[in-house]
Amino acid sequence: MYVKFTLYLLIGLAVLYVLFLQFKIYQHSHQEQPDQADYLIILGARVKGEKPSLSLQYRIDAAAEYLLKNEQTIAIASGGQGPDEGISEALAIQRGLVLLGVEEERIYLEDRSTSTYENLQYSKEFIDDSNSKGIVVSNSFHLYRAVLMAEEQGMNVTGLPGKTPKISVVQMHVREYAALTKLYLDLLLK
Repeated sequence: MYVKFTLYLLIGLAVLYVLFLQFKIYQHSHQEQPDQADYLIILGARVKGEKPSLSLQYRIDAAAEYLLKNEQTIAIASGGQGPDEGISEALAIQRGLVLLGVEEERIYLEDRSTSTYENLQYSKEFIDDSNSKGIVVSNSFHLYRAVLMAEEQGMNVTGLPGKTPKISVVQMHVREYAALTKLYLDLLLK
C-alpha cells in the first residue's frame, strides 16, 4: 500500500513538473518583442551540407521578418561548424537572411560556439552596452531555456520564436525537458 502511494505520488509530481515546463515553454514562445531592439541573436541549429535544417530555416525566417520591420536592429548569427556540416551555422544564417532581403552589413558572425550557452557567451562580444535590449531567436520549444541562459549571463532579452518542425515536436520537447532539468540543477548547484 505504501509503495503504491509513493509510486502514484511520484508519477503525479512528474506530471506536474512536465506541465510546469510546458507552461514556461508556451509562455516564452508567446512574448511580445520590443520594436527596434538593439540586437537580435539568431541561435544556430544543424546545417545539412550548406543548407539550413528546417529548424534553422524557421529561425532565419522569424529573424528576417523582424529585421525587415526594424531596420536599426543588428543581427548576430551565432553557431559554429560541426564535423558533418559544410559551413558554419552562422554563415548559413547570414546567407539565409541576405536571401530574404536583410543587408549583409547588419549581420555579425559568431562562428565559434558549439552550444546554446556558448552562442550567447560569444555573441555578447558584439554587444557594446550591457543595458541594451536584445532578442534571442530560436524555435518555440527552445526559447525558455535560451532566455534563461541569456539572463544568467547578464543579458536583457526577450524571445522571438521560429516554428518547430511538426515532425520533431514530441522529440524536441522531451529533449528540452531533460535539458531544462539539467539547467535547473546547474543553477541550483552554483
